[in-house]
Amino acid sequence: MVQRMADQTLAGKVGVVFGVANKRSIAWAIAKAWAAAGARLMFNYQGERLKENVEELVSEFGEGTPLWPCDVSRDEDIAKFFENVRGQVDGIDLMLHSVAFAPKEALEGDFVSTTREAFRTAHDISAYSLVALAREAAPLMTNGGSIVSMTYYGAEKVVPHYNVMGVAKASLEASTRYLAYDLGPKKIRVNCISAGAVNTLAARGISGFSAMLKHYQEHAPLKRSCEPSELGATGVFLASDGAAAITGQVIYVDGGYQIMGM
Repeated sequence: MVQRMADQTLAGKVGVVFGVANKRSIAWAIAKAWAAAGARLMFNYQGERLKENVEELVSEFGEGTPLWPCDVSRDEDIAKFFENVRGQVDGIDLMLHSVAFAPKEALEGDFVSTTREAFRTAHDISAYSLVALAREAAPLMTNGGSIVSMTYYGAEKVVPHYNVMGVAKASLEASTRYLAYDLGPKKIRVNCISAGAVNTLAARGISGFSAMLKHYQEHAPLKRSCEPSELGATGVFLASDGAAAITGQVIYVDGGYQIMGM
């Protein structure tokens, strides 16, 4: 009975998910957990190259699961996406922002070598997109709602080779707090999950990632980082009424690594 109730913690809720690219995506782990908890979901895909892959994944939730293109760096794409959402539902309750990008060369050398264009791109796609998406989502959250974004410890402390992405994630976390303040009167909560090292396609693009994973195993209190399913469970909690008084926060799911000084 307890399990059955837990499985329906998001029953009747409607959510939009940004950032699923493949089956290893953190966005996919959270989307699966939201769906298992009873939520009805709609998805974006970034460009035609990813469409087929995302289409195949979301078909798990039944034929006709809504899926639309949306390049989060283009305001017209975002407006069109939410126009499609309004054509399907009267309102939404949940939004997942799991979107980040920096040019590969900006994640390899020294931070001081970051170009103006790489800095702009990283902040536009990884941080400003949360603001742009929240602005469109908020009017649809007429009964309040929960916005969840994905961040990483590199926002708070230096992680070699994370470079401009760490600075963009710091911007994302600050944006989360300001959005939480703005949207709080509408009963919309905005929080971040800070995931430990996870073996995603994006993570593999960071120089020295395997050494990072080993470092967690050696130094985190739980002697490990985290599993995608655990990030999914945290996503369900933040989306649920159980987190009704939590907003503007960064929740660390990293085996306790964030508490360590050395």
